[in-house]
This record gives sequence, C-alpha cells and structure tokens, in this order.
Amino acid sequence: MTETIENLRDFNYFKLNTNKHVLVEYIWIDGTGERLRSKTKVYNTAIQSLEDVEWWTFDGSSTDQAITKFSEIFLKPVCMVRDPFRGDPHKFVLCETYKPDRKTPARFNFRWIAEKIMQEANESDPWFGIEQEYFMLKRTGTTHLWPLGWPIGGFPYQQGRYYCSIGERNNFGRALSEAHQRACLYAGLKLSGINSEVAPSQWEFQIGIAHGIEAGDHLWLARYILERLGEEFGIDINYDPKPIQGDWNGTGAHCNFSTTNTREQGGYEYIKEFMLPLLEKNHQKMMLLYGLNNEARLTGKHETGEYNQFTWGDGSRGCSIRVPIITKELGKGYLEDRRPAANMDPYLVCSALVDATCMNGKNLMTLIEQFAESLKQL
Repeated sequence: MTETIENLRDFNYFKLNTNKHVLVEYIWIDGTGERLRSKTKVYNTAIQSLEDVEWWTFDGSSTDQAITKFSEIFLKPVCMVRDPFRGDPHKFVLCETYKPDRKTPARFNFRWIAEKIMQEANESDPWFGIEQEYFMLKRTGTTHLWPLGWPIGGFPYQQGRYYCSIGERNNFGRALSEAHQRACLYAGLKLSGINSEVAPSQWEFQIGIAHGIEAGDHLWLARYILERLGEEFGIDINYDPKPIQGDWNGTGAHCNFSTTNTREQGGYEYIKEFMLPLLEKNHQKMMLLYGLNNEARLTGKHETGEYNQFTWGDGSRGCSIRVPIITKELGKGYLEDRRPAANMDPYLVCSALVDATCMNGKNLMTLIEQFAESLKQL
C-alpha cells in the first residue's frame, strides 16, 4: 500500500444549532513569516461584516513576534470569509499583527505596505493568478518527514508520469487536494483549480483572478485551510523551494500578472517593450523578496531559470518570465513570473511586481528593508 491515512479523525464537527453564538477564528502570520496561527473568539451577536469583528490580542512571545516583557500583539481583522469546517454562521478572519501601540507592524506583517502600494497603483488595476505548489509529507517517526507515497527513506520511479496523473501508482494525495478545493470554494475564496504536479506527492492550487490585495488575502487563507485539512489526514504541508535534493522538481508559486495596459490591445508589445526591461532592471532586488532558499530551486533545470540571470520567452518554462502564447496571439493579456518560491509571502511578491512595473520600483528598497528587519532575531 502506497498511501495509508492512519490519523483520519471524525471530520463531522458537532453542529452548534443555536442562533446565540458565532465562532470567529482569528488567523495570522507568525514570526516565521511562513506559518499561520489561529484562535477562536465566541461572539453572542450576529457577525454580518468585518466591522462587527473586534481587534484582539495574543502572546507574541510564543509566536516569535515579541519578547516576554512586551509580549502583547494586537490582531486587526482585515478579511472575513465563511468557516468551511464549522459551517454558517461561523467565520474565518485573517488579521494583520501590530505592536501594543496598534500602529507599528509586528514581525512579518507586510500587508499594510502591500495595500498602500496597491492603492497607489489603483488606476493600473493589477490582477493576479498565483499557482501555489506544495509537497505532502508523512511522518516516519517522531520528527522525520518523507513525501507521501514514497518508499520510506527511498525514492519512487523517476519524474514523468505524475503530472496531472491518475491511478494509484502515480497519484498520491488526491483526497486531501480535493477536500481543500471544496473547502476553499465554500469559504468564498477565489480558488480556480488544482492539479498534481511533476514530482510525486507534489500538488498545486491556483488563486485568481484576484484583484490587488485580495490575492495575498486569499492565498494565505487557502494555505490555512490546507494546513487544517492536513491535520485531519495526518499529512504535513511543505512549501520548501527544494525539499528533496536530486533530480526532482522544486516547489514554486508562479505569479500571473496583468494590468489595464497589458489587457488592452497592444498589451503584448507593452509587456515586451516596457514591463520586461523594468523587471530585468530590478531582477536582483526582487529576488530578495521571492522566498528563502530559492537559489536551491532556480538552477536553470527542472522548468526554472537561473537565480542570478533574468530571462524571458514566449511560452517558455525555462526562464524567469513566461509570456503565454495566447498573449502573443491575441496581442494582449498577461505574463507569468516563474521566479517566486513556494514559501514566498504573496504580499511581498505582488507588491514588488506592481511597484517594479507601475511605479518604477520606488518602493522596492523599502520592501527589502522591511523584510530584512523581520528576519532579524528578536
């Protein structure tokens, strides 16, 4: 047997058949910059909009976002969706994190600056479609993890038969991916598809078309739902850009991007003559925002470009930027930035793309400085 779900628990939560209570799950990015935390607040009133949800606090010293002497971190609700686990009328609320003055962003809160950039570039109406890849891992002991469906400590048949595959010997983890798709759609997220990827037990879901800050909000909430489902299936979700060394694909988060100018007739030439030179000019800066350990993935092999070299091509998946053939044929459309790693923060990636192409990169150094500051130890 290649796949055993030994930890599957009762997924049917006890129904809270009362109009008196609404359970709101507060969700935030923790001090790793890659993981999420959450806790529940019981409301005794109806929750109709984000304005009905209060700011809340948590112990930042336990999430690597504050020291013990000044551990209070505030949660500011910014995006609310339906709770796919508890059902209506219960809610998920994504939050920004702030220090006790409620003005200073806590570690790895980049949403505030991303929203500022999106608002400034509002006339360009940026659209995003993010392809989030990930690996499904299983515990083989108390600490060791290995990809789902792989021989313990060993390797499966070489890549080639797993991408968009079917069949028990090719496809590992469909049940979790399918459950994730349905839960995200129930929640109201703009999830547009799923597929198994090139490496065995590697999967992808797509968020978009999403407008401006919405792309980051929906991606983080989709990641949260995926991790929660992983608890039920006994599966760990891994976003490392190169979790398995050797002749196996890395894990990315390709970002499809367009603006009003690229979607209008002549948009293909606009991408070629205006956007691509700006992306090349800012390549090294943007790479600092595209995920940690990304150089292990961007080797020029396994459908990637090289980390230190900017390249582009019509329909090419071996470069930094792919301009889809349909964009060339129609003379308008979008580009695909293939550089971001799976562990990237979508607020950084999306705002960097907008800033580099719509605002001449004036905020890139600020983004880099904010990210570098968050990486420092407390």
